[in-house]
Amino acid sequence: MNLRDLRYLAALDEHRHFGRAAAACFVSQPTLSTQVKKLEIELGVALIERAPRKVLFTATGQAILAEAREALAHADRIRTLAKAARTEGRQPIRLGIFPTLGPYLLPHVLPDLHRSFPRIELLLTEEKTEVVLAKLHEGKLDAVIVALPFPDDGLESEFLFEEPFVLAVPASHPLAKRNSVDLEDLTNERLLLLEDGHCLRDQALEVCTLAGAGERTGFRATSLETLRHMVATEVGITLLPVLATRPPAAGIDAMRLVPFRGTPPSRRIAMAWRKSTPLGDLLRRLSAAFRVLPPDLLAASPPSQKTAAQ
Repeated sequence: MNLRDLRYLAALDEHRHFGRAAAACFVSQPTLSTQVKKLEIELGVALIERAPRKVLFTATGQAILAEAREALAHADRIRTLAKAARTEGRQPIRLGIFPTLGPYLLPHVLPDLHRSFPRIELLLTEEKTEVVLAKLHEGKLDAVIVALPFPDDGLESEFLFEEPFVLAVPASHPLAKRNSVDLEDLTNERLLLLEDGHCLRDQALEVCTLAGAGERTGFRATSLETLRHMVATEVGITLLPVLATRPPAAGIDAMRLVPFRGTPPSRRIAMAWRKSTPLGDLLRRLSAAFRVLPPDLLAASPPSQKTAAQ
């Protein structure tokens, strides 16, 4: 038994097809099939149920697959340590971030980050929170930037910043004339929200509950940009994280941004990584760099409507 055989099992689990798994491993299908059969003979148990046009793992195969993934993750960590030593500190960092934050935060952070960490190669993955957390636990990512709270089993985290929300309304909406609003002003309003799976949806629903507001039925957006354009076309109102209202994010003339009075609703952002990673010290320094944001970037009061619309 060797790591190659374990990678074949992992590929079969991912693709559920011998041909596609073989292609992903850059070997022929007979080669992969033969090696898996040899592994079954060596272990003395059946791992795969070879059904027509699909691959199923036996119960024993599923248990062994879980151990195989753990072994592969350890092997990857060994390679990471070796590569870091071999390249004298040059280090790829696989970073996951969720889509309602990534496009709006990274332009403000990456230029200074590249200057401060010239030896780091940042490899970015943008997926929903549950996806990047799953990839982090599987060893496919080194760190993630997510909103608190999140399941932290086996994870270390560093708080980065708190991002306020602002109210986005059509220019014709009565609240568009306000300089600021209270949560009570949203009572009985129906807000446009993102589809299930976006952490921003859960955060907005919490605000709706506090304010006595609800969700606009019959519509769920797949992105913040869709929400912004729906507001501009007078479909409804919504909450936007303040970073999504700052340049270089494009403004929309027909939409107005109204800050909340007092302590605004907000989301708390953190970076997390596995406690077992050999990159812990580097990731702690990297998280500190993500906390250094331009002055007033997270101010609850949005820029003037003229500036936001340019």
